Amino acid sequence: MFDGYDSCSEDTSSSSSSEESEEEVAPLPSSLPIIKNNGQVYTYPDGKSGMATCEMCGMVGVRDAFYSKTKRFCSVSCSRSYSSNSKKASILARLQGKPPTKKAKVLQKQPLVAKLAAYAQYQATLQNQAKTKAAVPVEGFSWGNYINSNSFTAAPVTCFKHAPMGTCWGDIAEGVRVEVPNTDCSLPTKVFWIAGIVKLAGYNALLRYEGFENDSSLDFWCNVCGSDIHPVGWCATSGKPLVPPRTIQHKYTNWKAFLVKRLTGAKTLPPDFSQKVSESMQYPFKTSMRVEVVDKTHLCRTRVAVVESVIGGRLRLVYEESEDKTDDFWCHMYSPLIHHIGWSRSIGHRFKRSDITKKQDGHFDAPPHLFMKVKEVDAAGEWFKEGMKLEAIDPLNLSAICVATIRKVLADGYLMIGIDGSEAADGSDWFCYHATSPSIFPVGFCEINMIELTPPRGYAKLPFKWFDYLRETDSIAAPVKLFNKEVPNHGFHVGMKLEAVDLMEPRLVCVATVTRIIHRLLRIHFDGWEDEYDQWVDCESPDLYPVGWCQLTGYQLQPPAPQSSRDSQSSSSKQKKKAKSQQYKGHKKMTSLQLKEELLDGEEYSFLQGASDQESNGSASYYIKQEP
Repeated sequence: MFDGYDSCSEDTSSSSSSEESEEEVAPLPSSLPIIKNNGQVYTYPDGKSGMATCEMCGMVGVRDAFYSKTKRFCSVSCSRSYSSNSKKASILARLQGKPPTKKAKVLQKQPLVAKLAAYAQYQATLQNQAKTKAAVPVEGFSWGNYINSNSFTAAPVTCFKHAPMGTCWGDIAEGVRVEVPNTDCSLPTKVFWIAGIVKLAGYNALLRYEGFENDSSLDFWCNVCGSDIHPVGWCATSGKPLVPPRTIQHKYTNWKAFLVKRLTGAKTLPPDFSQKVSESMQYPFKTSMRVEVVDKTHLCRTRVAVVESVIGGRLRLVYEESEDKTDDFWCHMYSPLIHHIGWSRSIGHRFKRSDITKKQDGHFDAPPHLFMKVKEVDAAGEWFKEGMKLEAIDPLNLSAICVATIRKVLADGYLMIGIDGSEAADGSDWFCYHATSPSIFPVGFCEINMIELTPPRGYAKLPFKWFDYLRETDSIAAPVKLFNKEVPNHGFHVGMKLEAVDLMEPRLVCVATVTRIIHRLLRIHFDGWEDEYDQWVDCESPDLYPVGWCQLTGYQLQPPAPQSSRDSQSSSSKQKKKAKSQQYKGHKKMTSLQLKEELLDGEEYSFLQGASDQESNGSASYYIKQEP
């Protein structure tokens, strides 16, 4: 009656007085495939295979109504037609790309539909193995244990449009049923059983085998996008056995009836889920592509770099003049820090010419269409001008929003920004922001949103007042209407867990938490580290990822710092401070192997008490009225 169910188990002779659960399945979103019970016909999500499949015509029906003792055919005519072997042998031959011959024979007894499905699944598995690297384990750290032991919640995959499945995650939620390997079994072969999602944390799902009801003793975490999770019905079409876990195998006498009752009306993964995962993990950037990227030693200019590797959309770029390939820079392929060859010259940005006069063999320019497009702006009317004041996230200390000045207006809406009080005499630490960047703000943004604004270094007139500062410097504030005020419905909430890049050391992806939300601006805290390491990041930043992203893509995840490291960094931050470096990586955190040593010079910044974090999309109170 249940095509994927296999009655083999260690012991199925004993009976049980337990009756099938009367618990009803909670309703779930309607976009996922529904497992239906149409009268007596049990239909799988693929719509082709069910309780029994005719090996001649492929028709699905109730097994008991099928013809012959083996229930292999839906009618007498199909049984007779099958006996000649001619039609089916011809079909199989064509599928294999061979011309039919008189000697063609049927070599298997599986349904044709099952044969096709198994072959398709096999091809998909090969593709996934070729395109997806093995998961990188983090010694001593488990997202599942971390979330369970602290009752944390994780940001949903739909918050990350740039991540795999970010735009096609659908309605995967608690209650969705899947087929997974049965680890509670002593059979020599790999068998499967059905499990339901108990809790979601990014890509990771806490699963419970069907039949355990409220017993969580064998619950386990698994990456939903992994190769071992399948839609209900996959076993039936792939010829894989469904075997109940040994712990509960005596609980029911009729497991097939139990499954039909439990699964009718439940949701499962889309049939093409694994294909979508594979497609979403194909990246257009390839090794040996040449790009222009910010020079990490002089932020005011760009250099040519070559893509050395691509992991999960993150690029390891090696500056073209680096002979030993150690002078590198990490960023996401959608980062605003990388551009096509010729971008700097087209907008008037400073550029460091390479000593290499011609391209090295095999290197080629990345096509311009691969890079993120910025919004078009109209600079013909009222526009930004040199000398205007504003507030900006300090690229050398991402925990701070500082008093800043527009130092140069470039083409296509780009601006060169300098942080007041800490600029180099030659302007080598100016930074390029687009006019629509979510990292620049009008005068008064911090005040209205109760964020600590970092005054110019050495400015003695505290507390800092914009009105006084503008008058003292004989400058004007950039008009509010020129800034980007769009606030998307991002879905983040305070306390959500995620994986985030340490933009001060962009090769690292760390366990992190959203601690504040100001419209579209997120305050990211790295678990286990002092608040001074926090960073302000836009909600659509390509440097934020769902829980489980590192495991899915094969990237190394940095776990929370242990207590001993926290004590070291705390005492270190009190005893020594170093001047701000011009290199695009500032105060560092400890990796799993070492404690980073440098700390940025600066005061410790804390938010004003009583601040009310904004989580709505409204922008009515986004800015305050500028003083004349």
